[in-house]
Amino acid sequence: MKIYSILYSLFHMPCLFHELTGLYCPGCGGTRAVKYLLKGELVKSFIYHPFVICGGITAVLWAAVAIYRKVKKRPAPDLARESAVVYAGIVIIIINWIIKNLLLVFWGIDLLAEPL
Repeated sequence: MKIYSILYSLFHMPCLFHELTGLYCPGCGGTRAVKYLLKGELVKSFIYHPFVICGGITAVLWAAVAIYRKVKKRPAPDLARESAVVYAGIVIIIINWIIKNLLLVFWGIDLLAEPL
């Protein structure tokens, strides 16, 4: 239990952007999303930050393709496809940021309040 409390104190820092503005930053909820993803609670993970699940799926698929290409001795993929994945991730982060702040400011719905 002591290790948990040490890790908790190291990684449980408040978001400076949220502390100063009262709004969420684009990354707010990411750590909790990872925690719930590792517990297997996909819905909670998605609500806290959808990029975590999308990024995890993308990483697994990227690794599988890389291993397949290495085994089958295929050429490296086109970078345009990989750029599209990066841009899609950025769009997910921005849309998530806008929706969470709109819900918070106009309707008082705090998606990141504990417990969910």
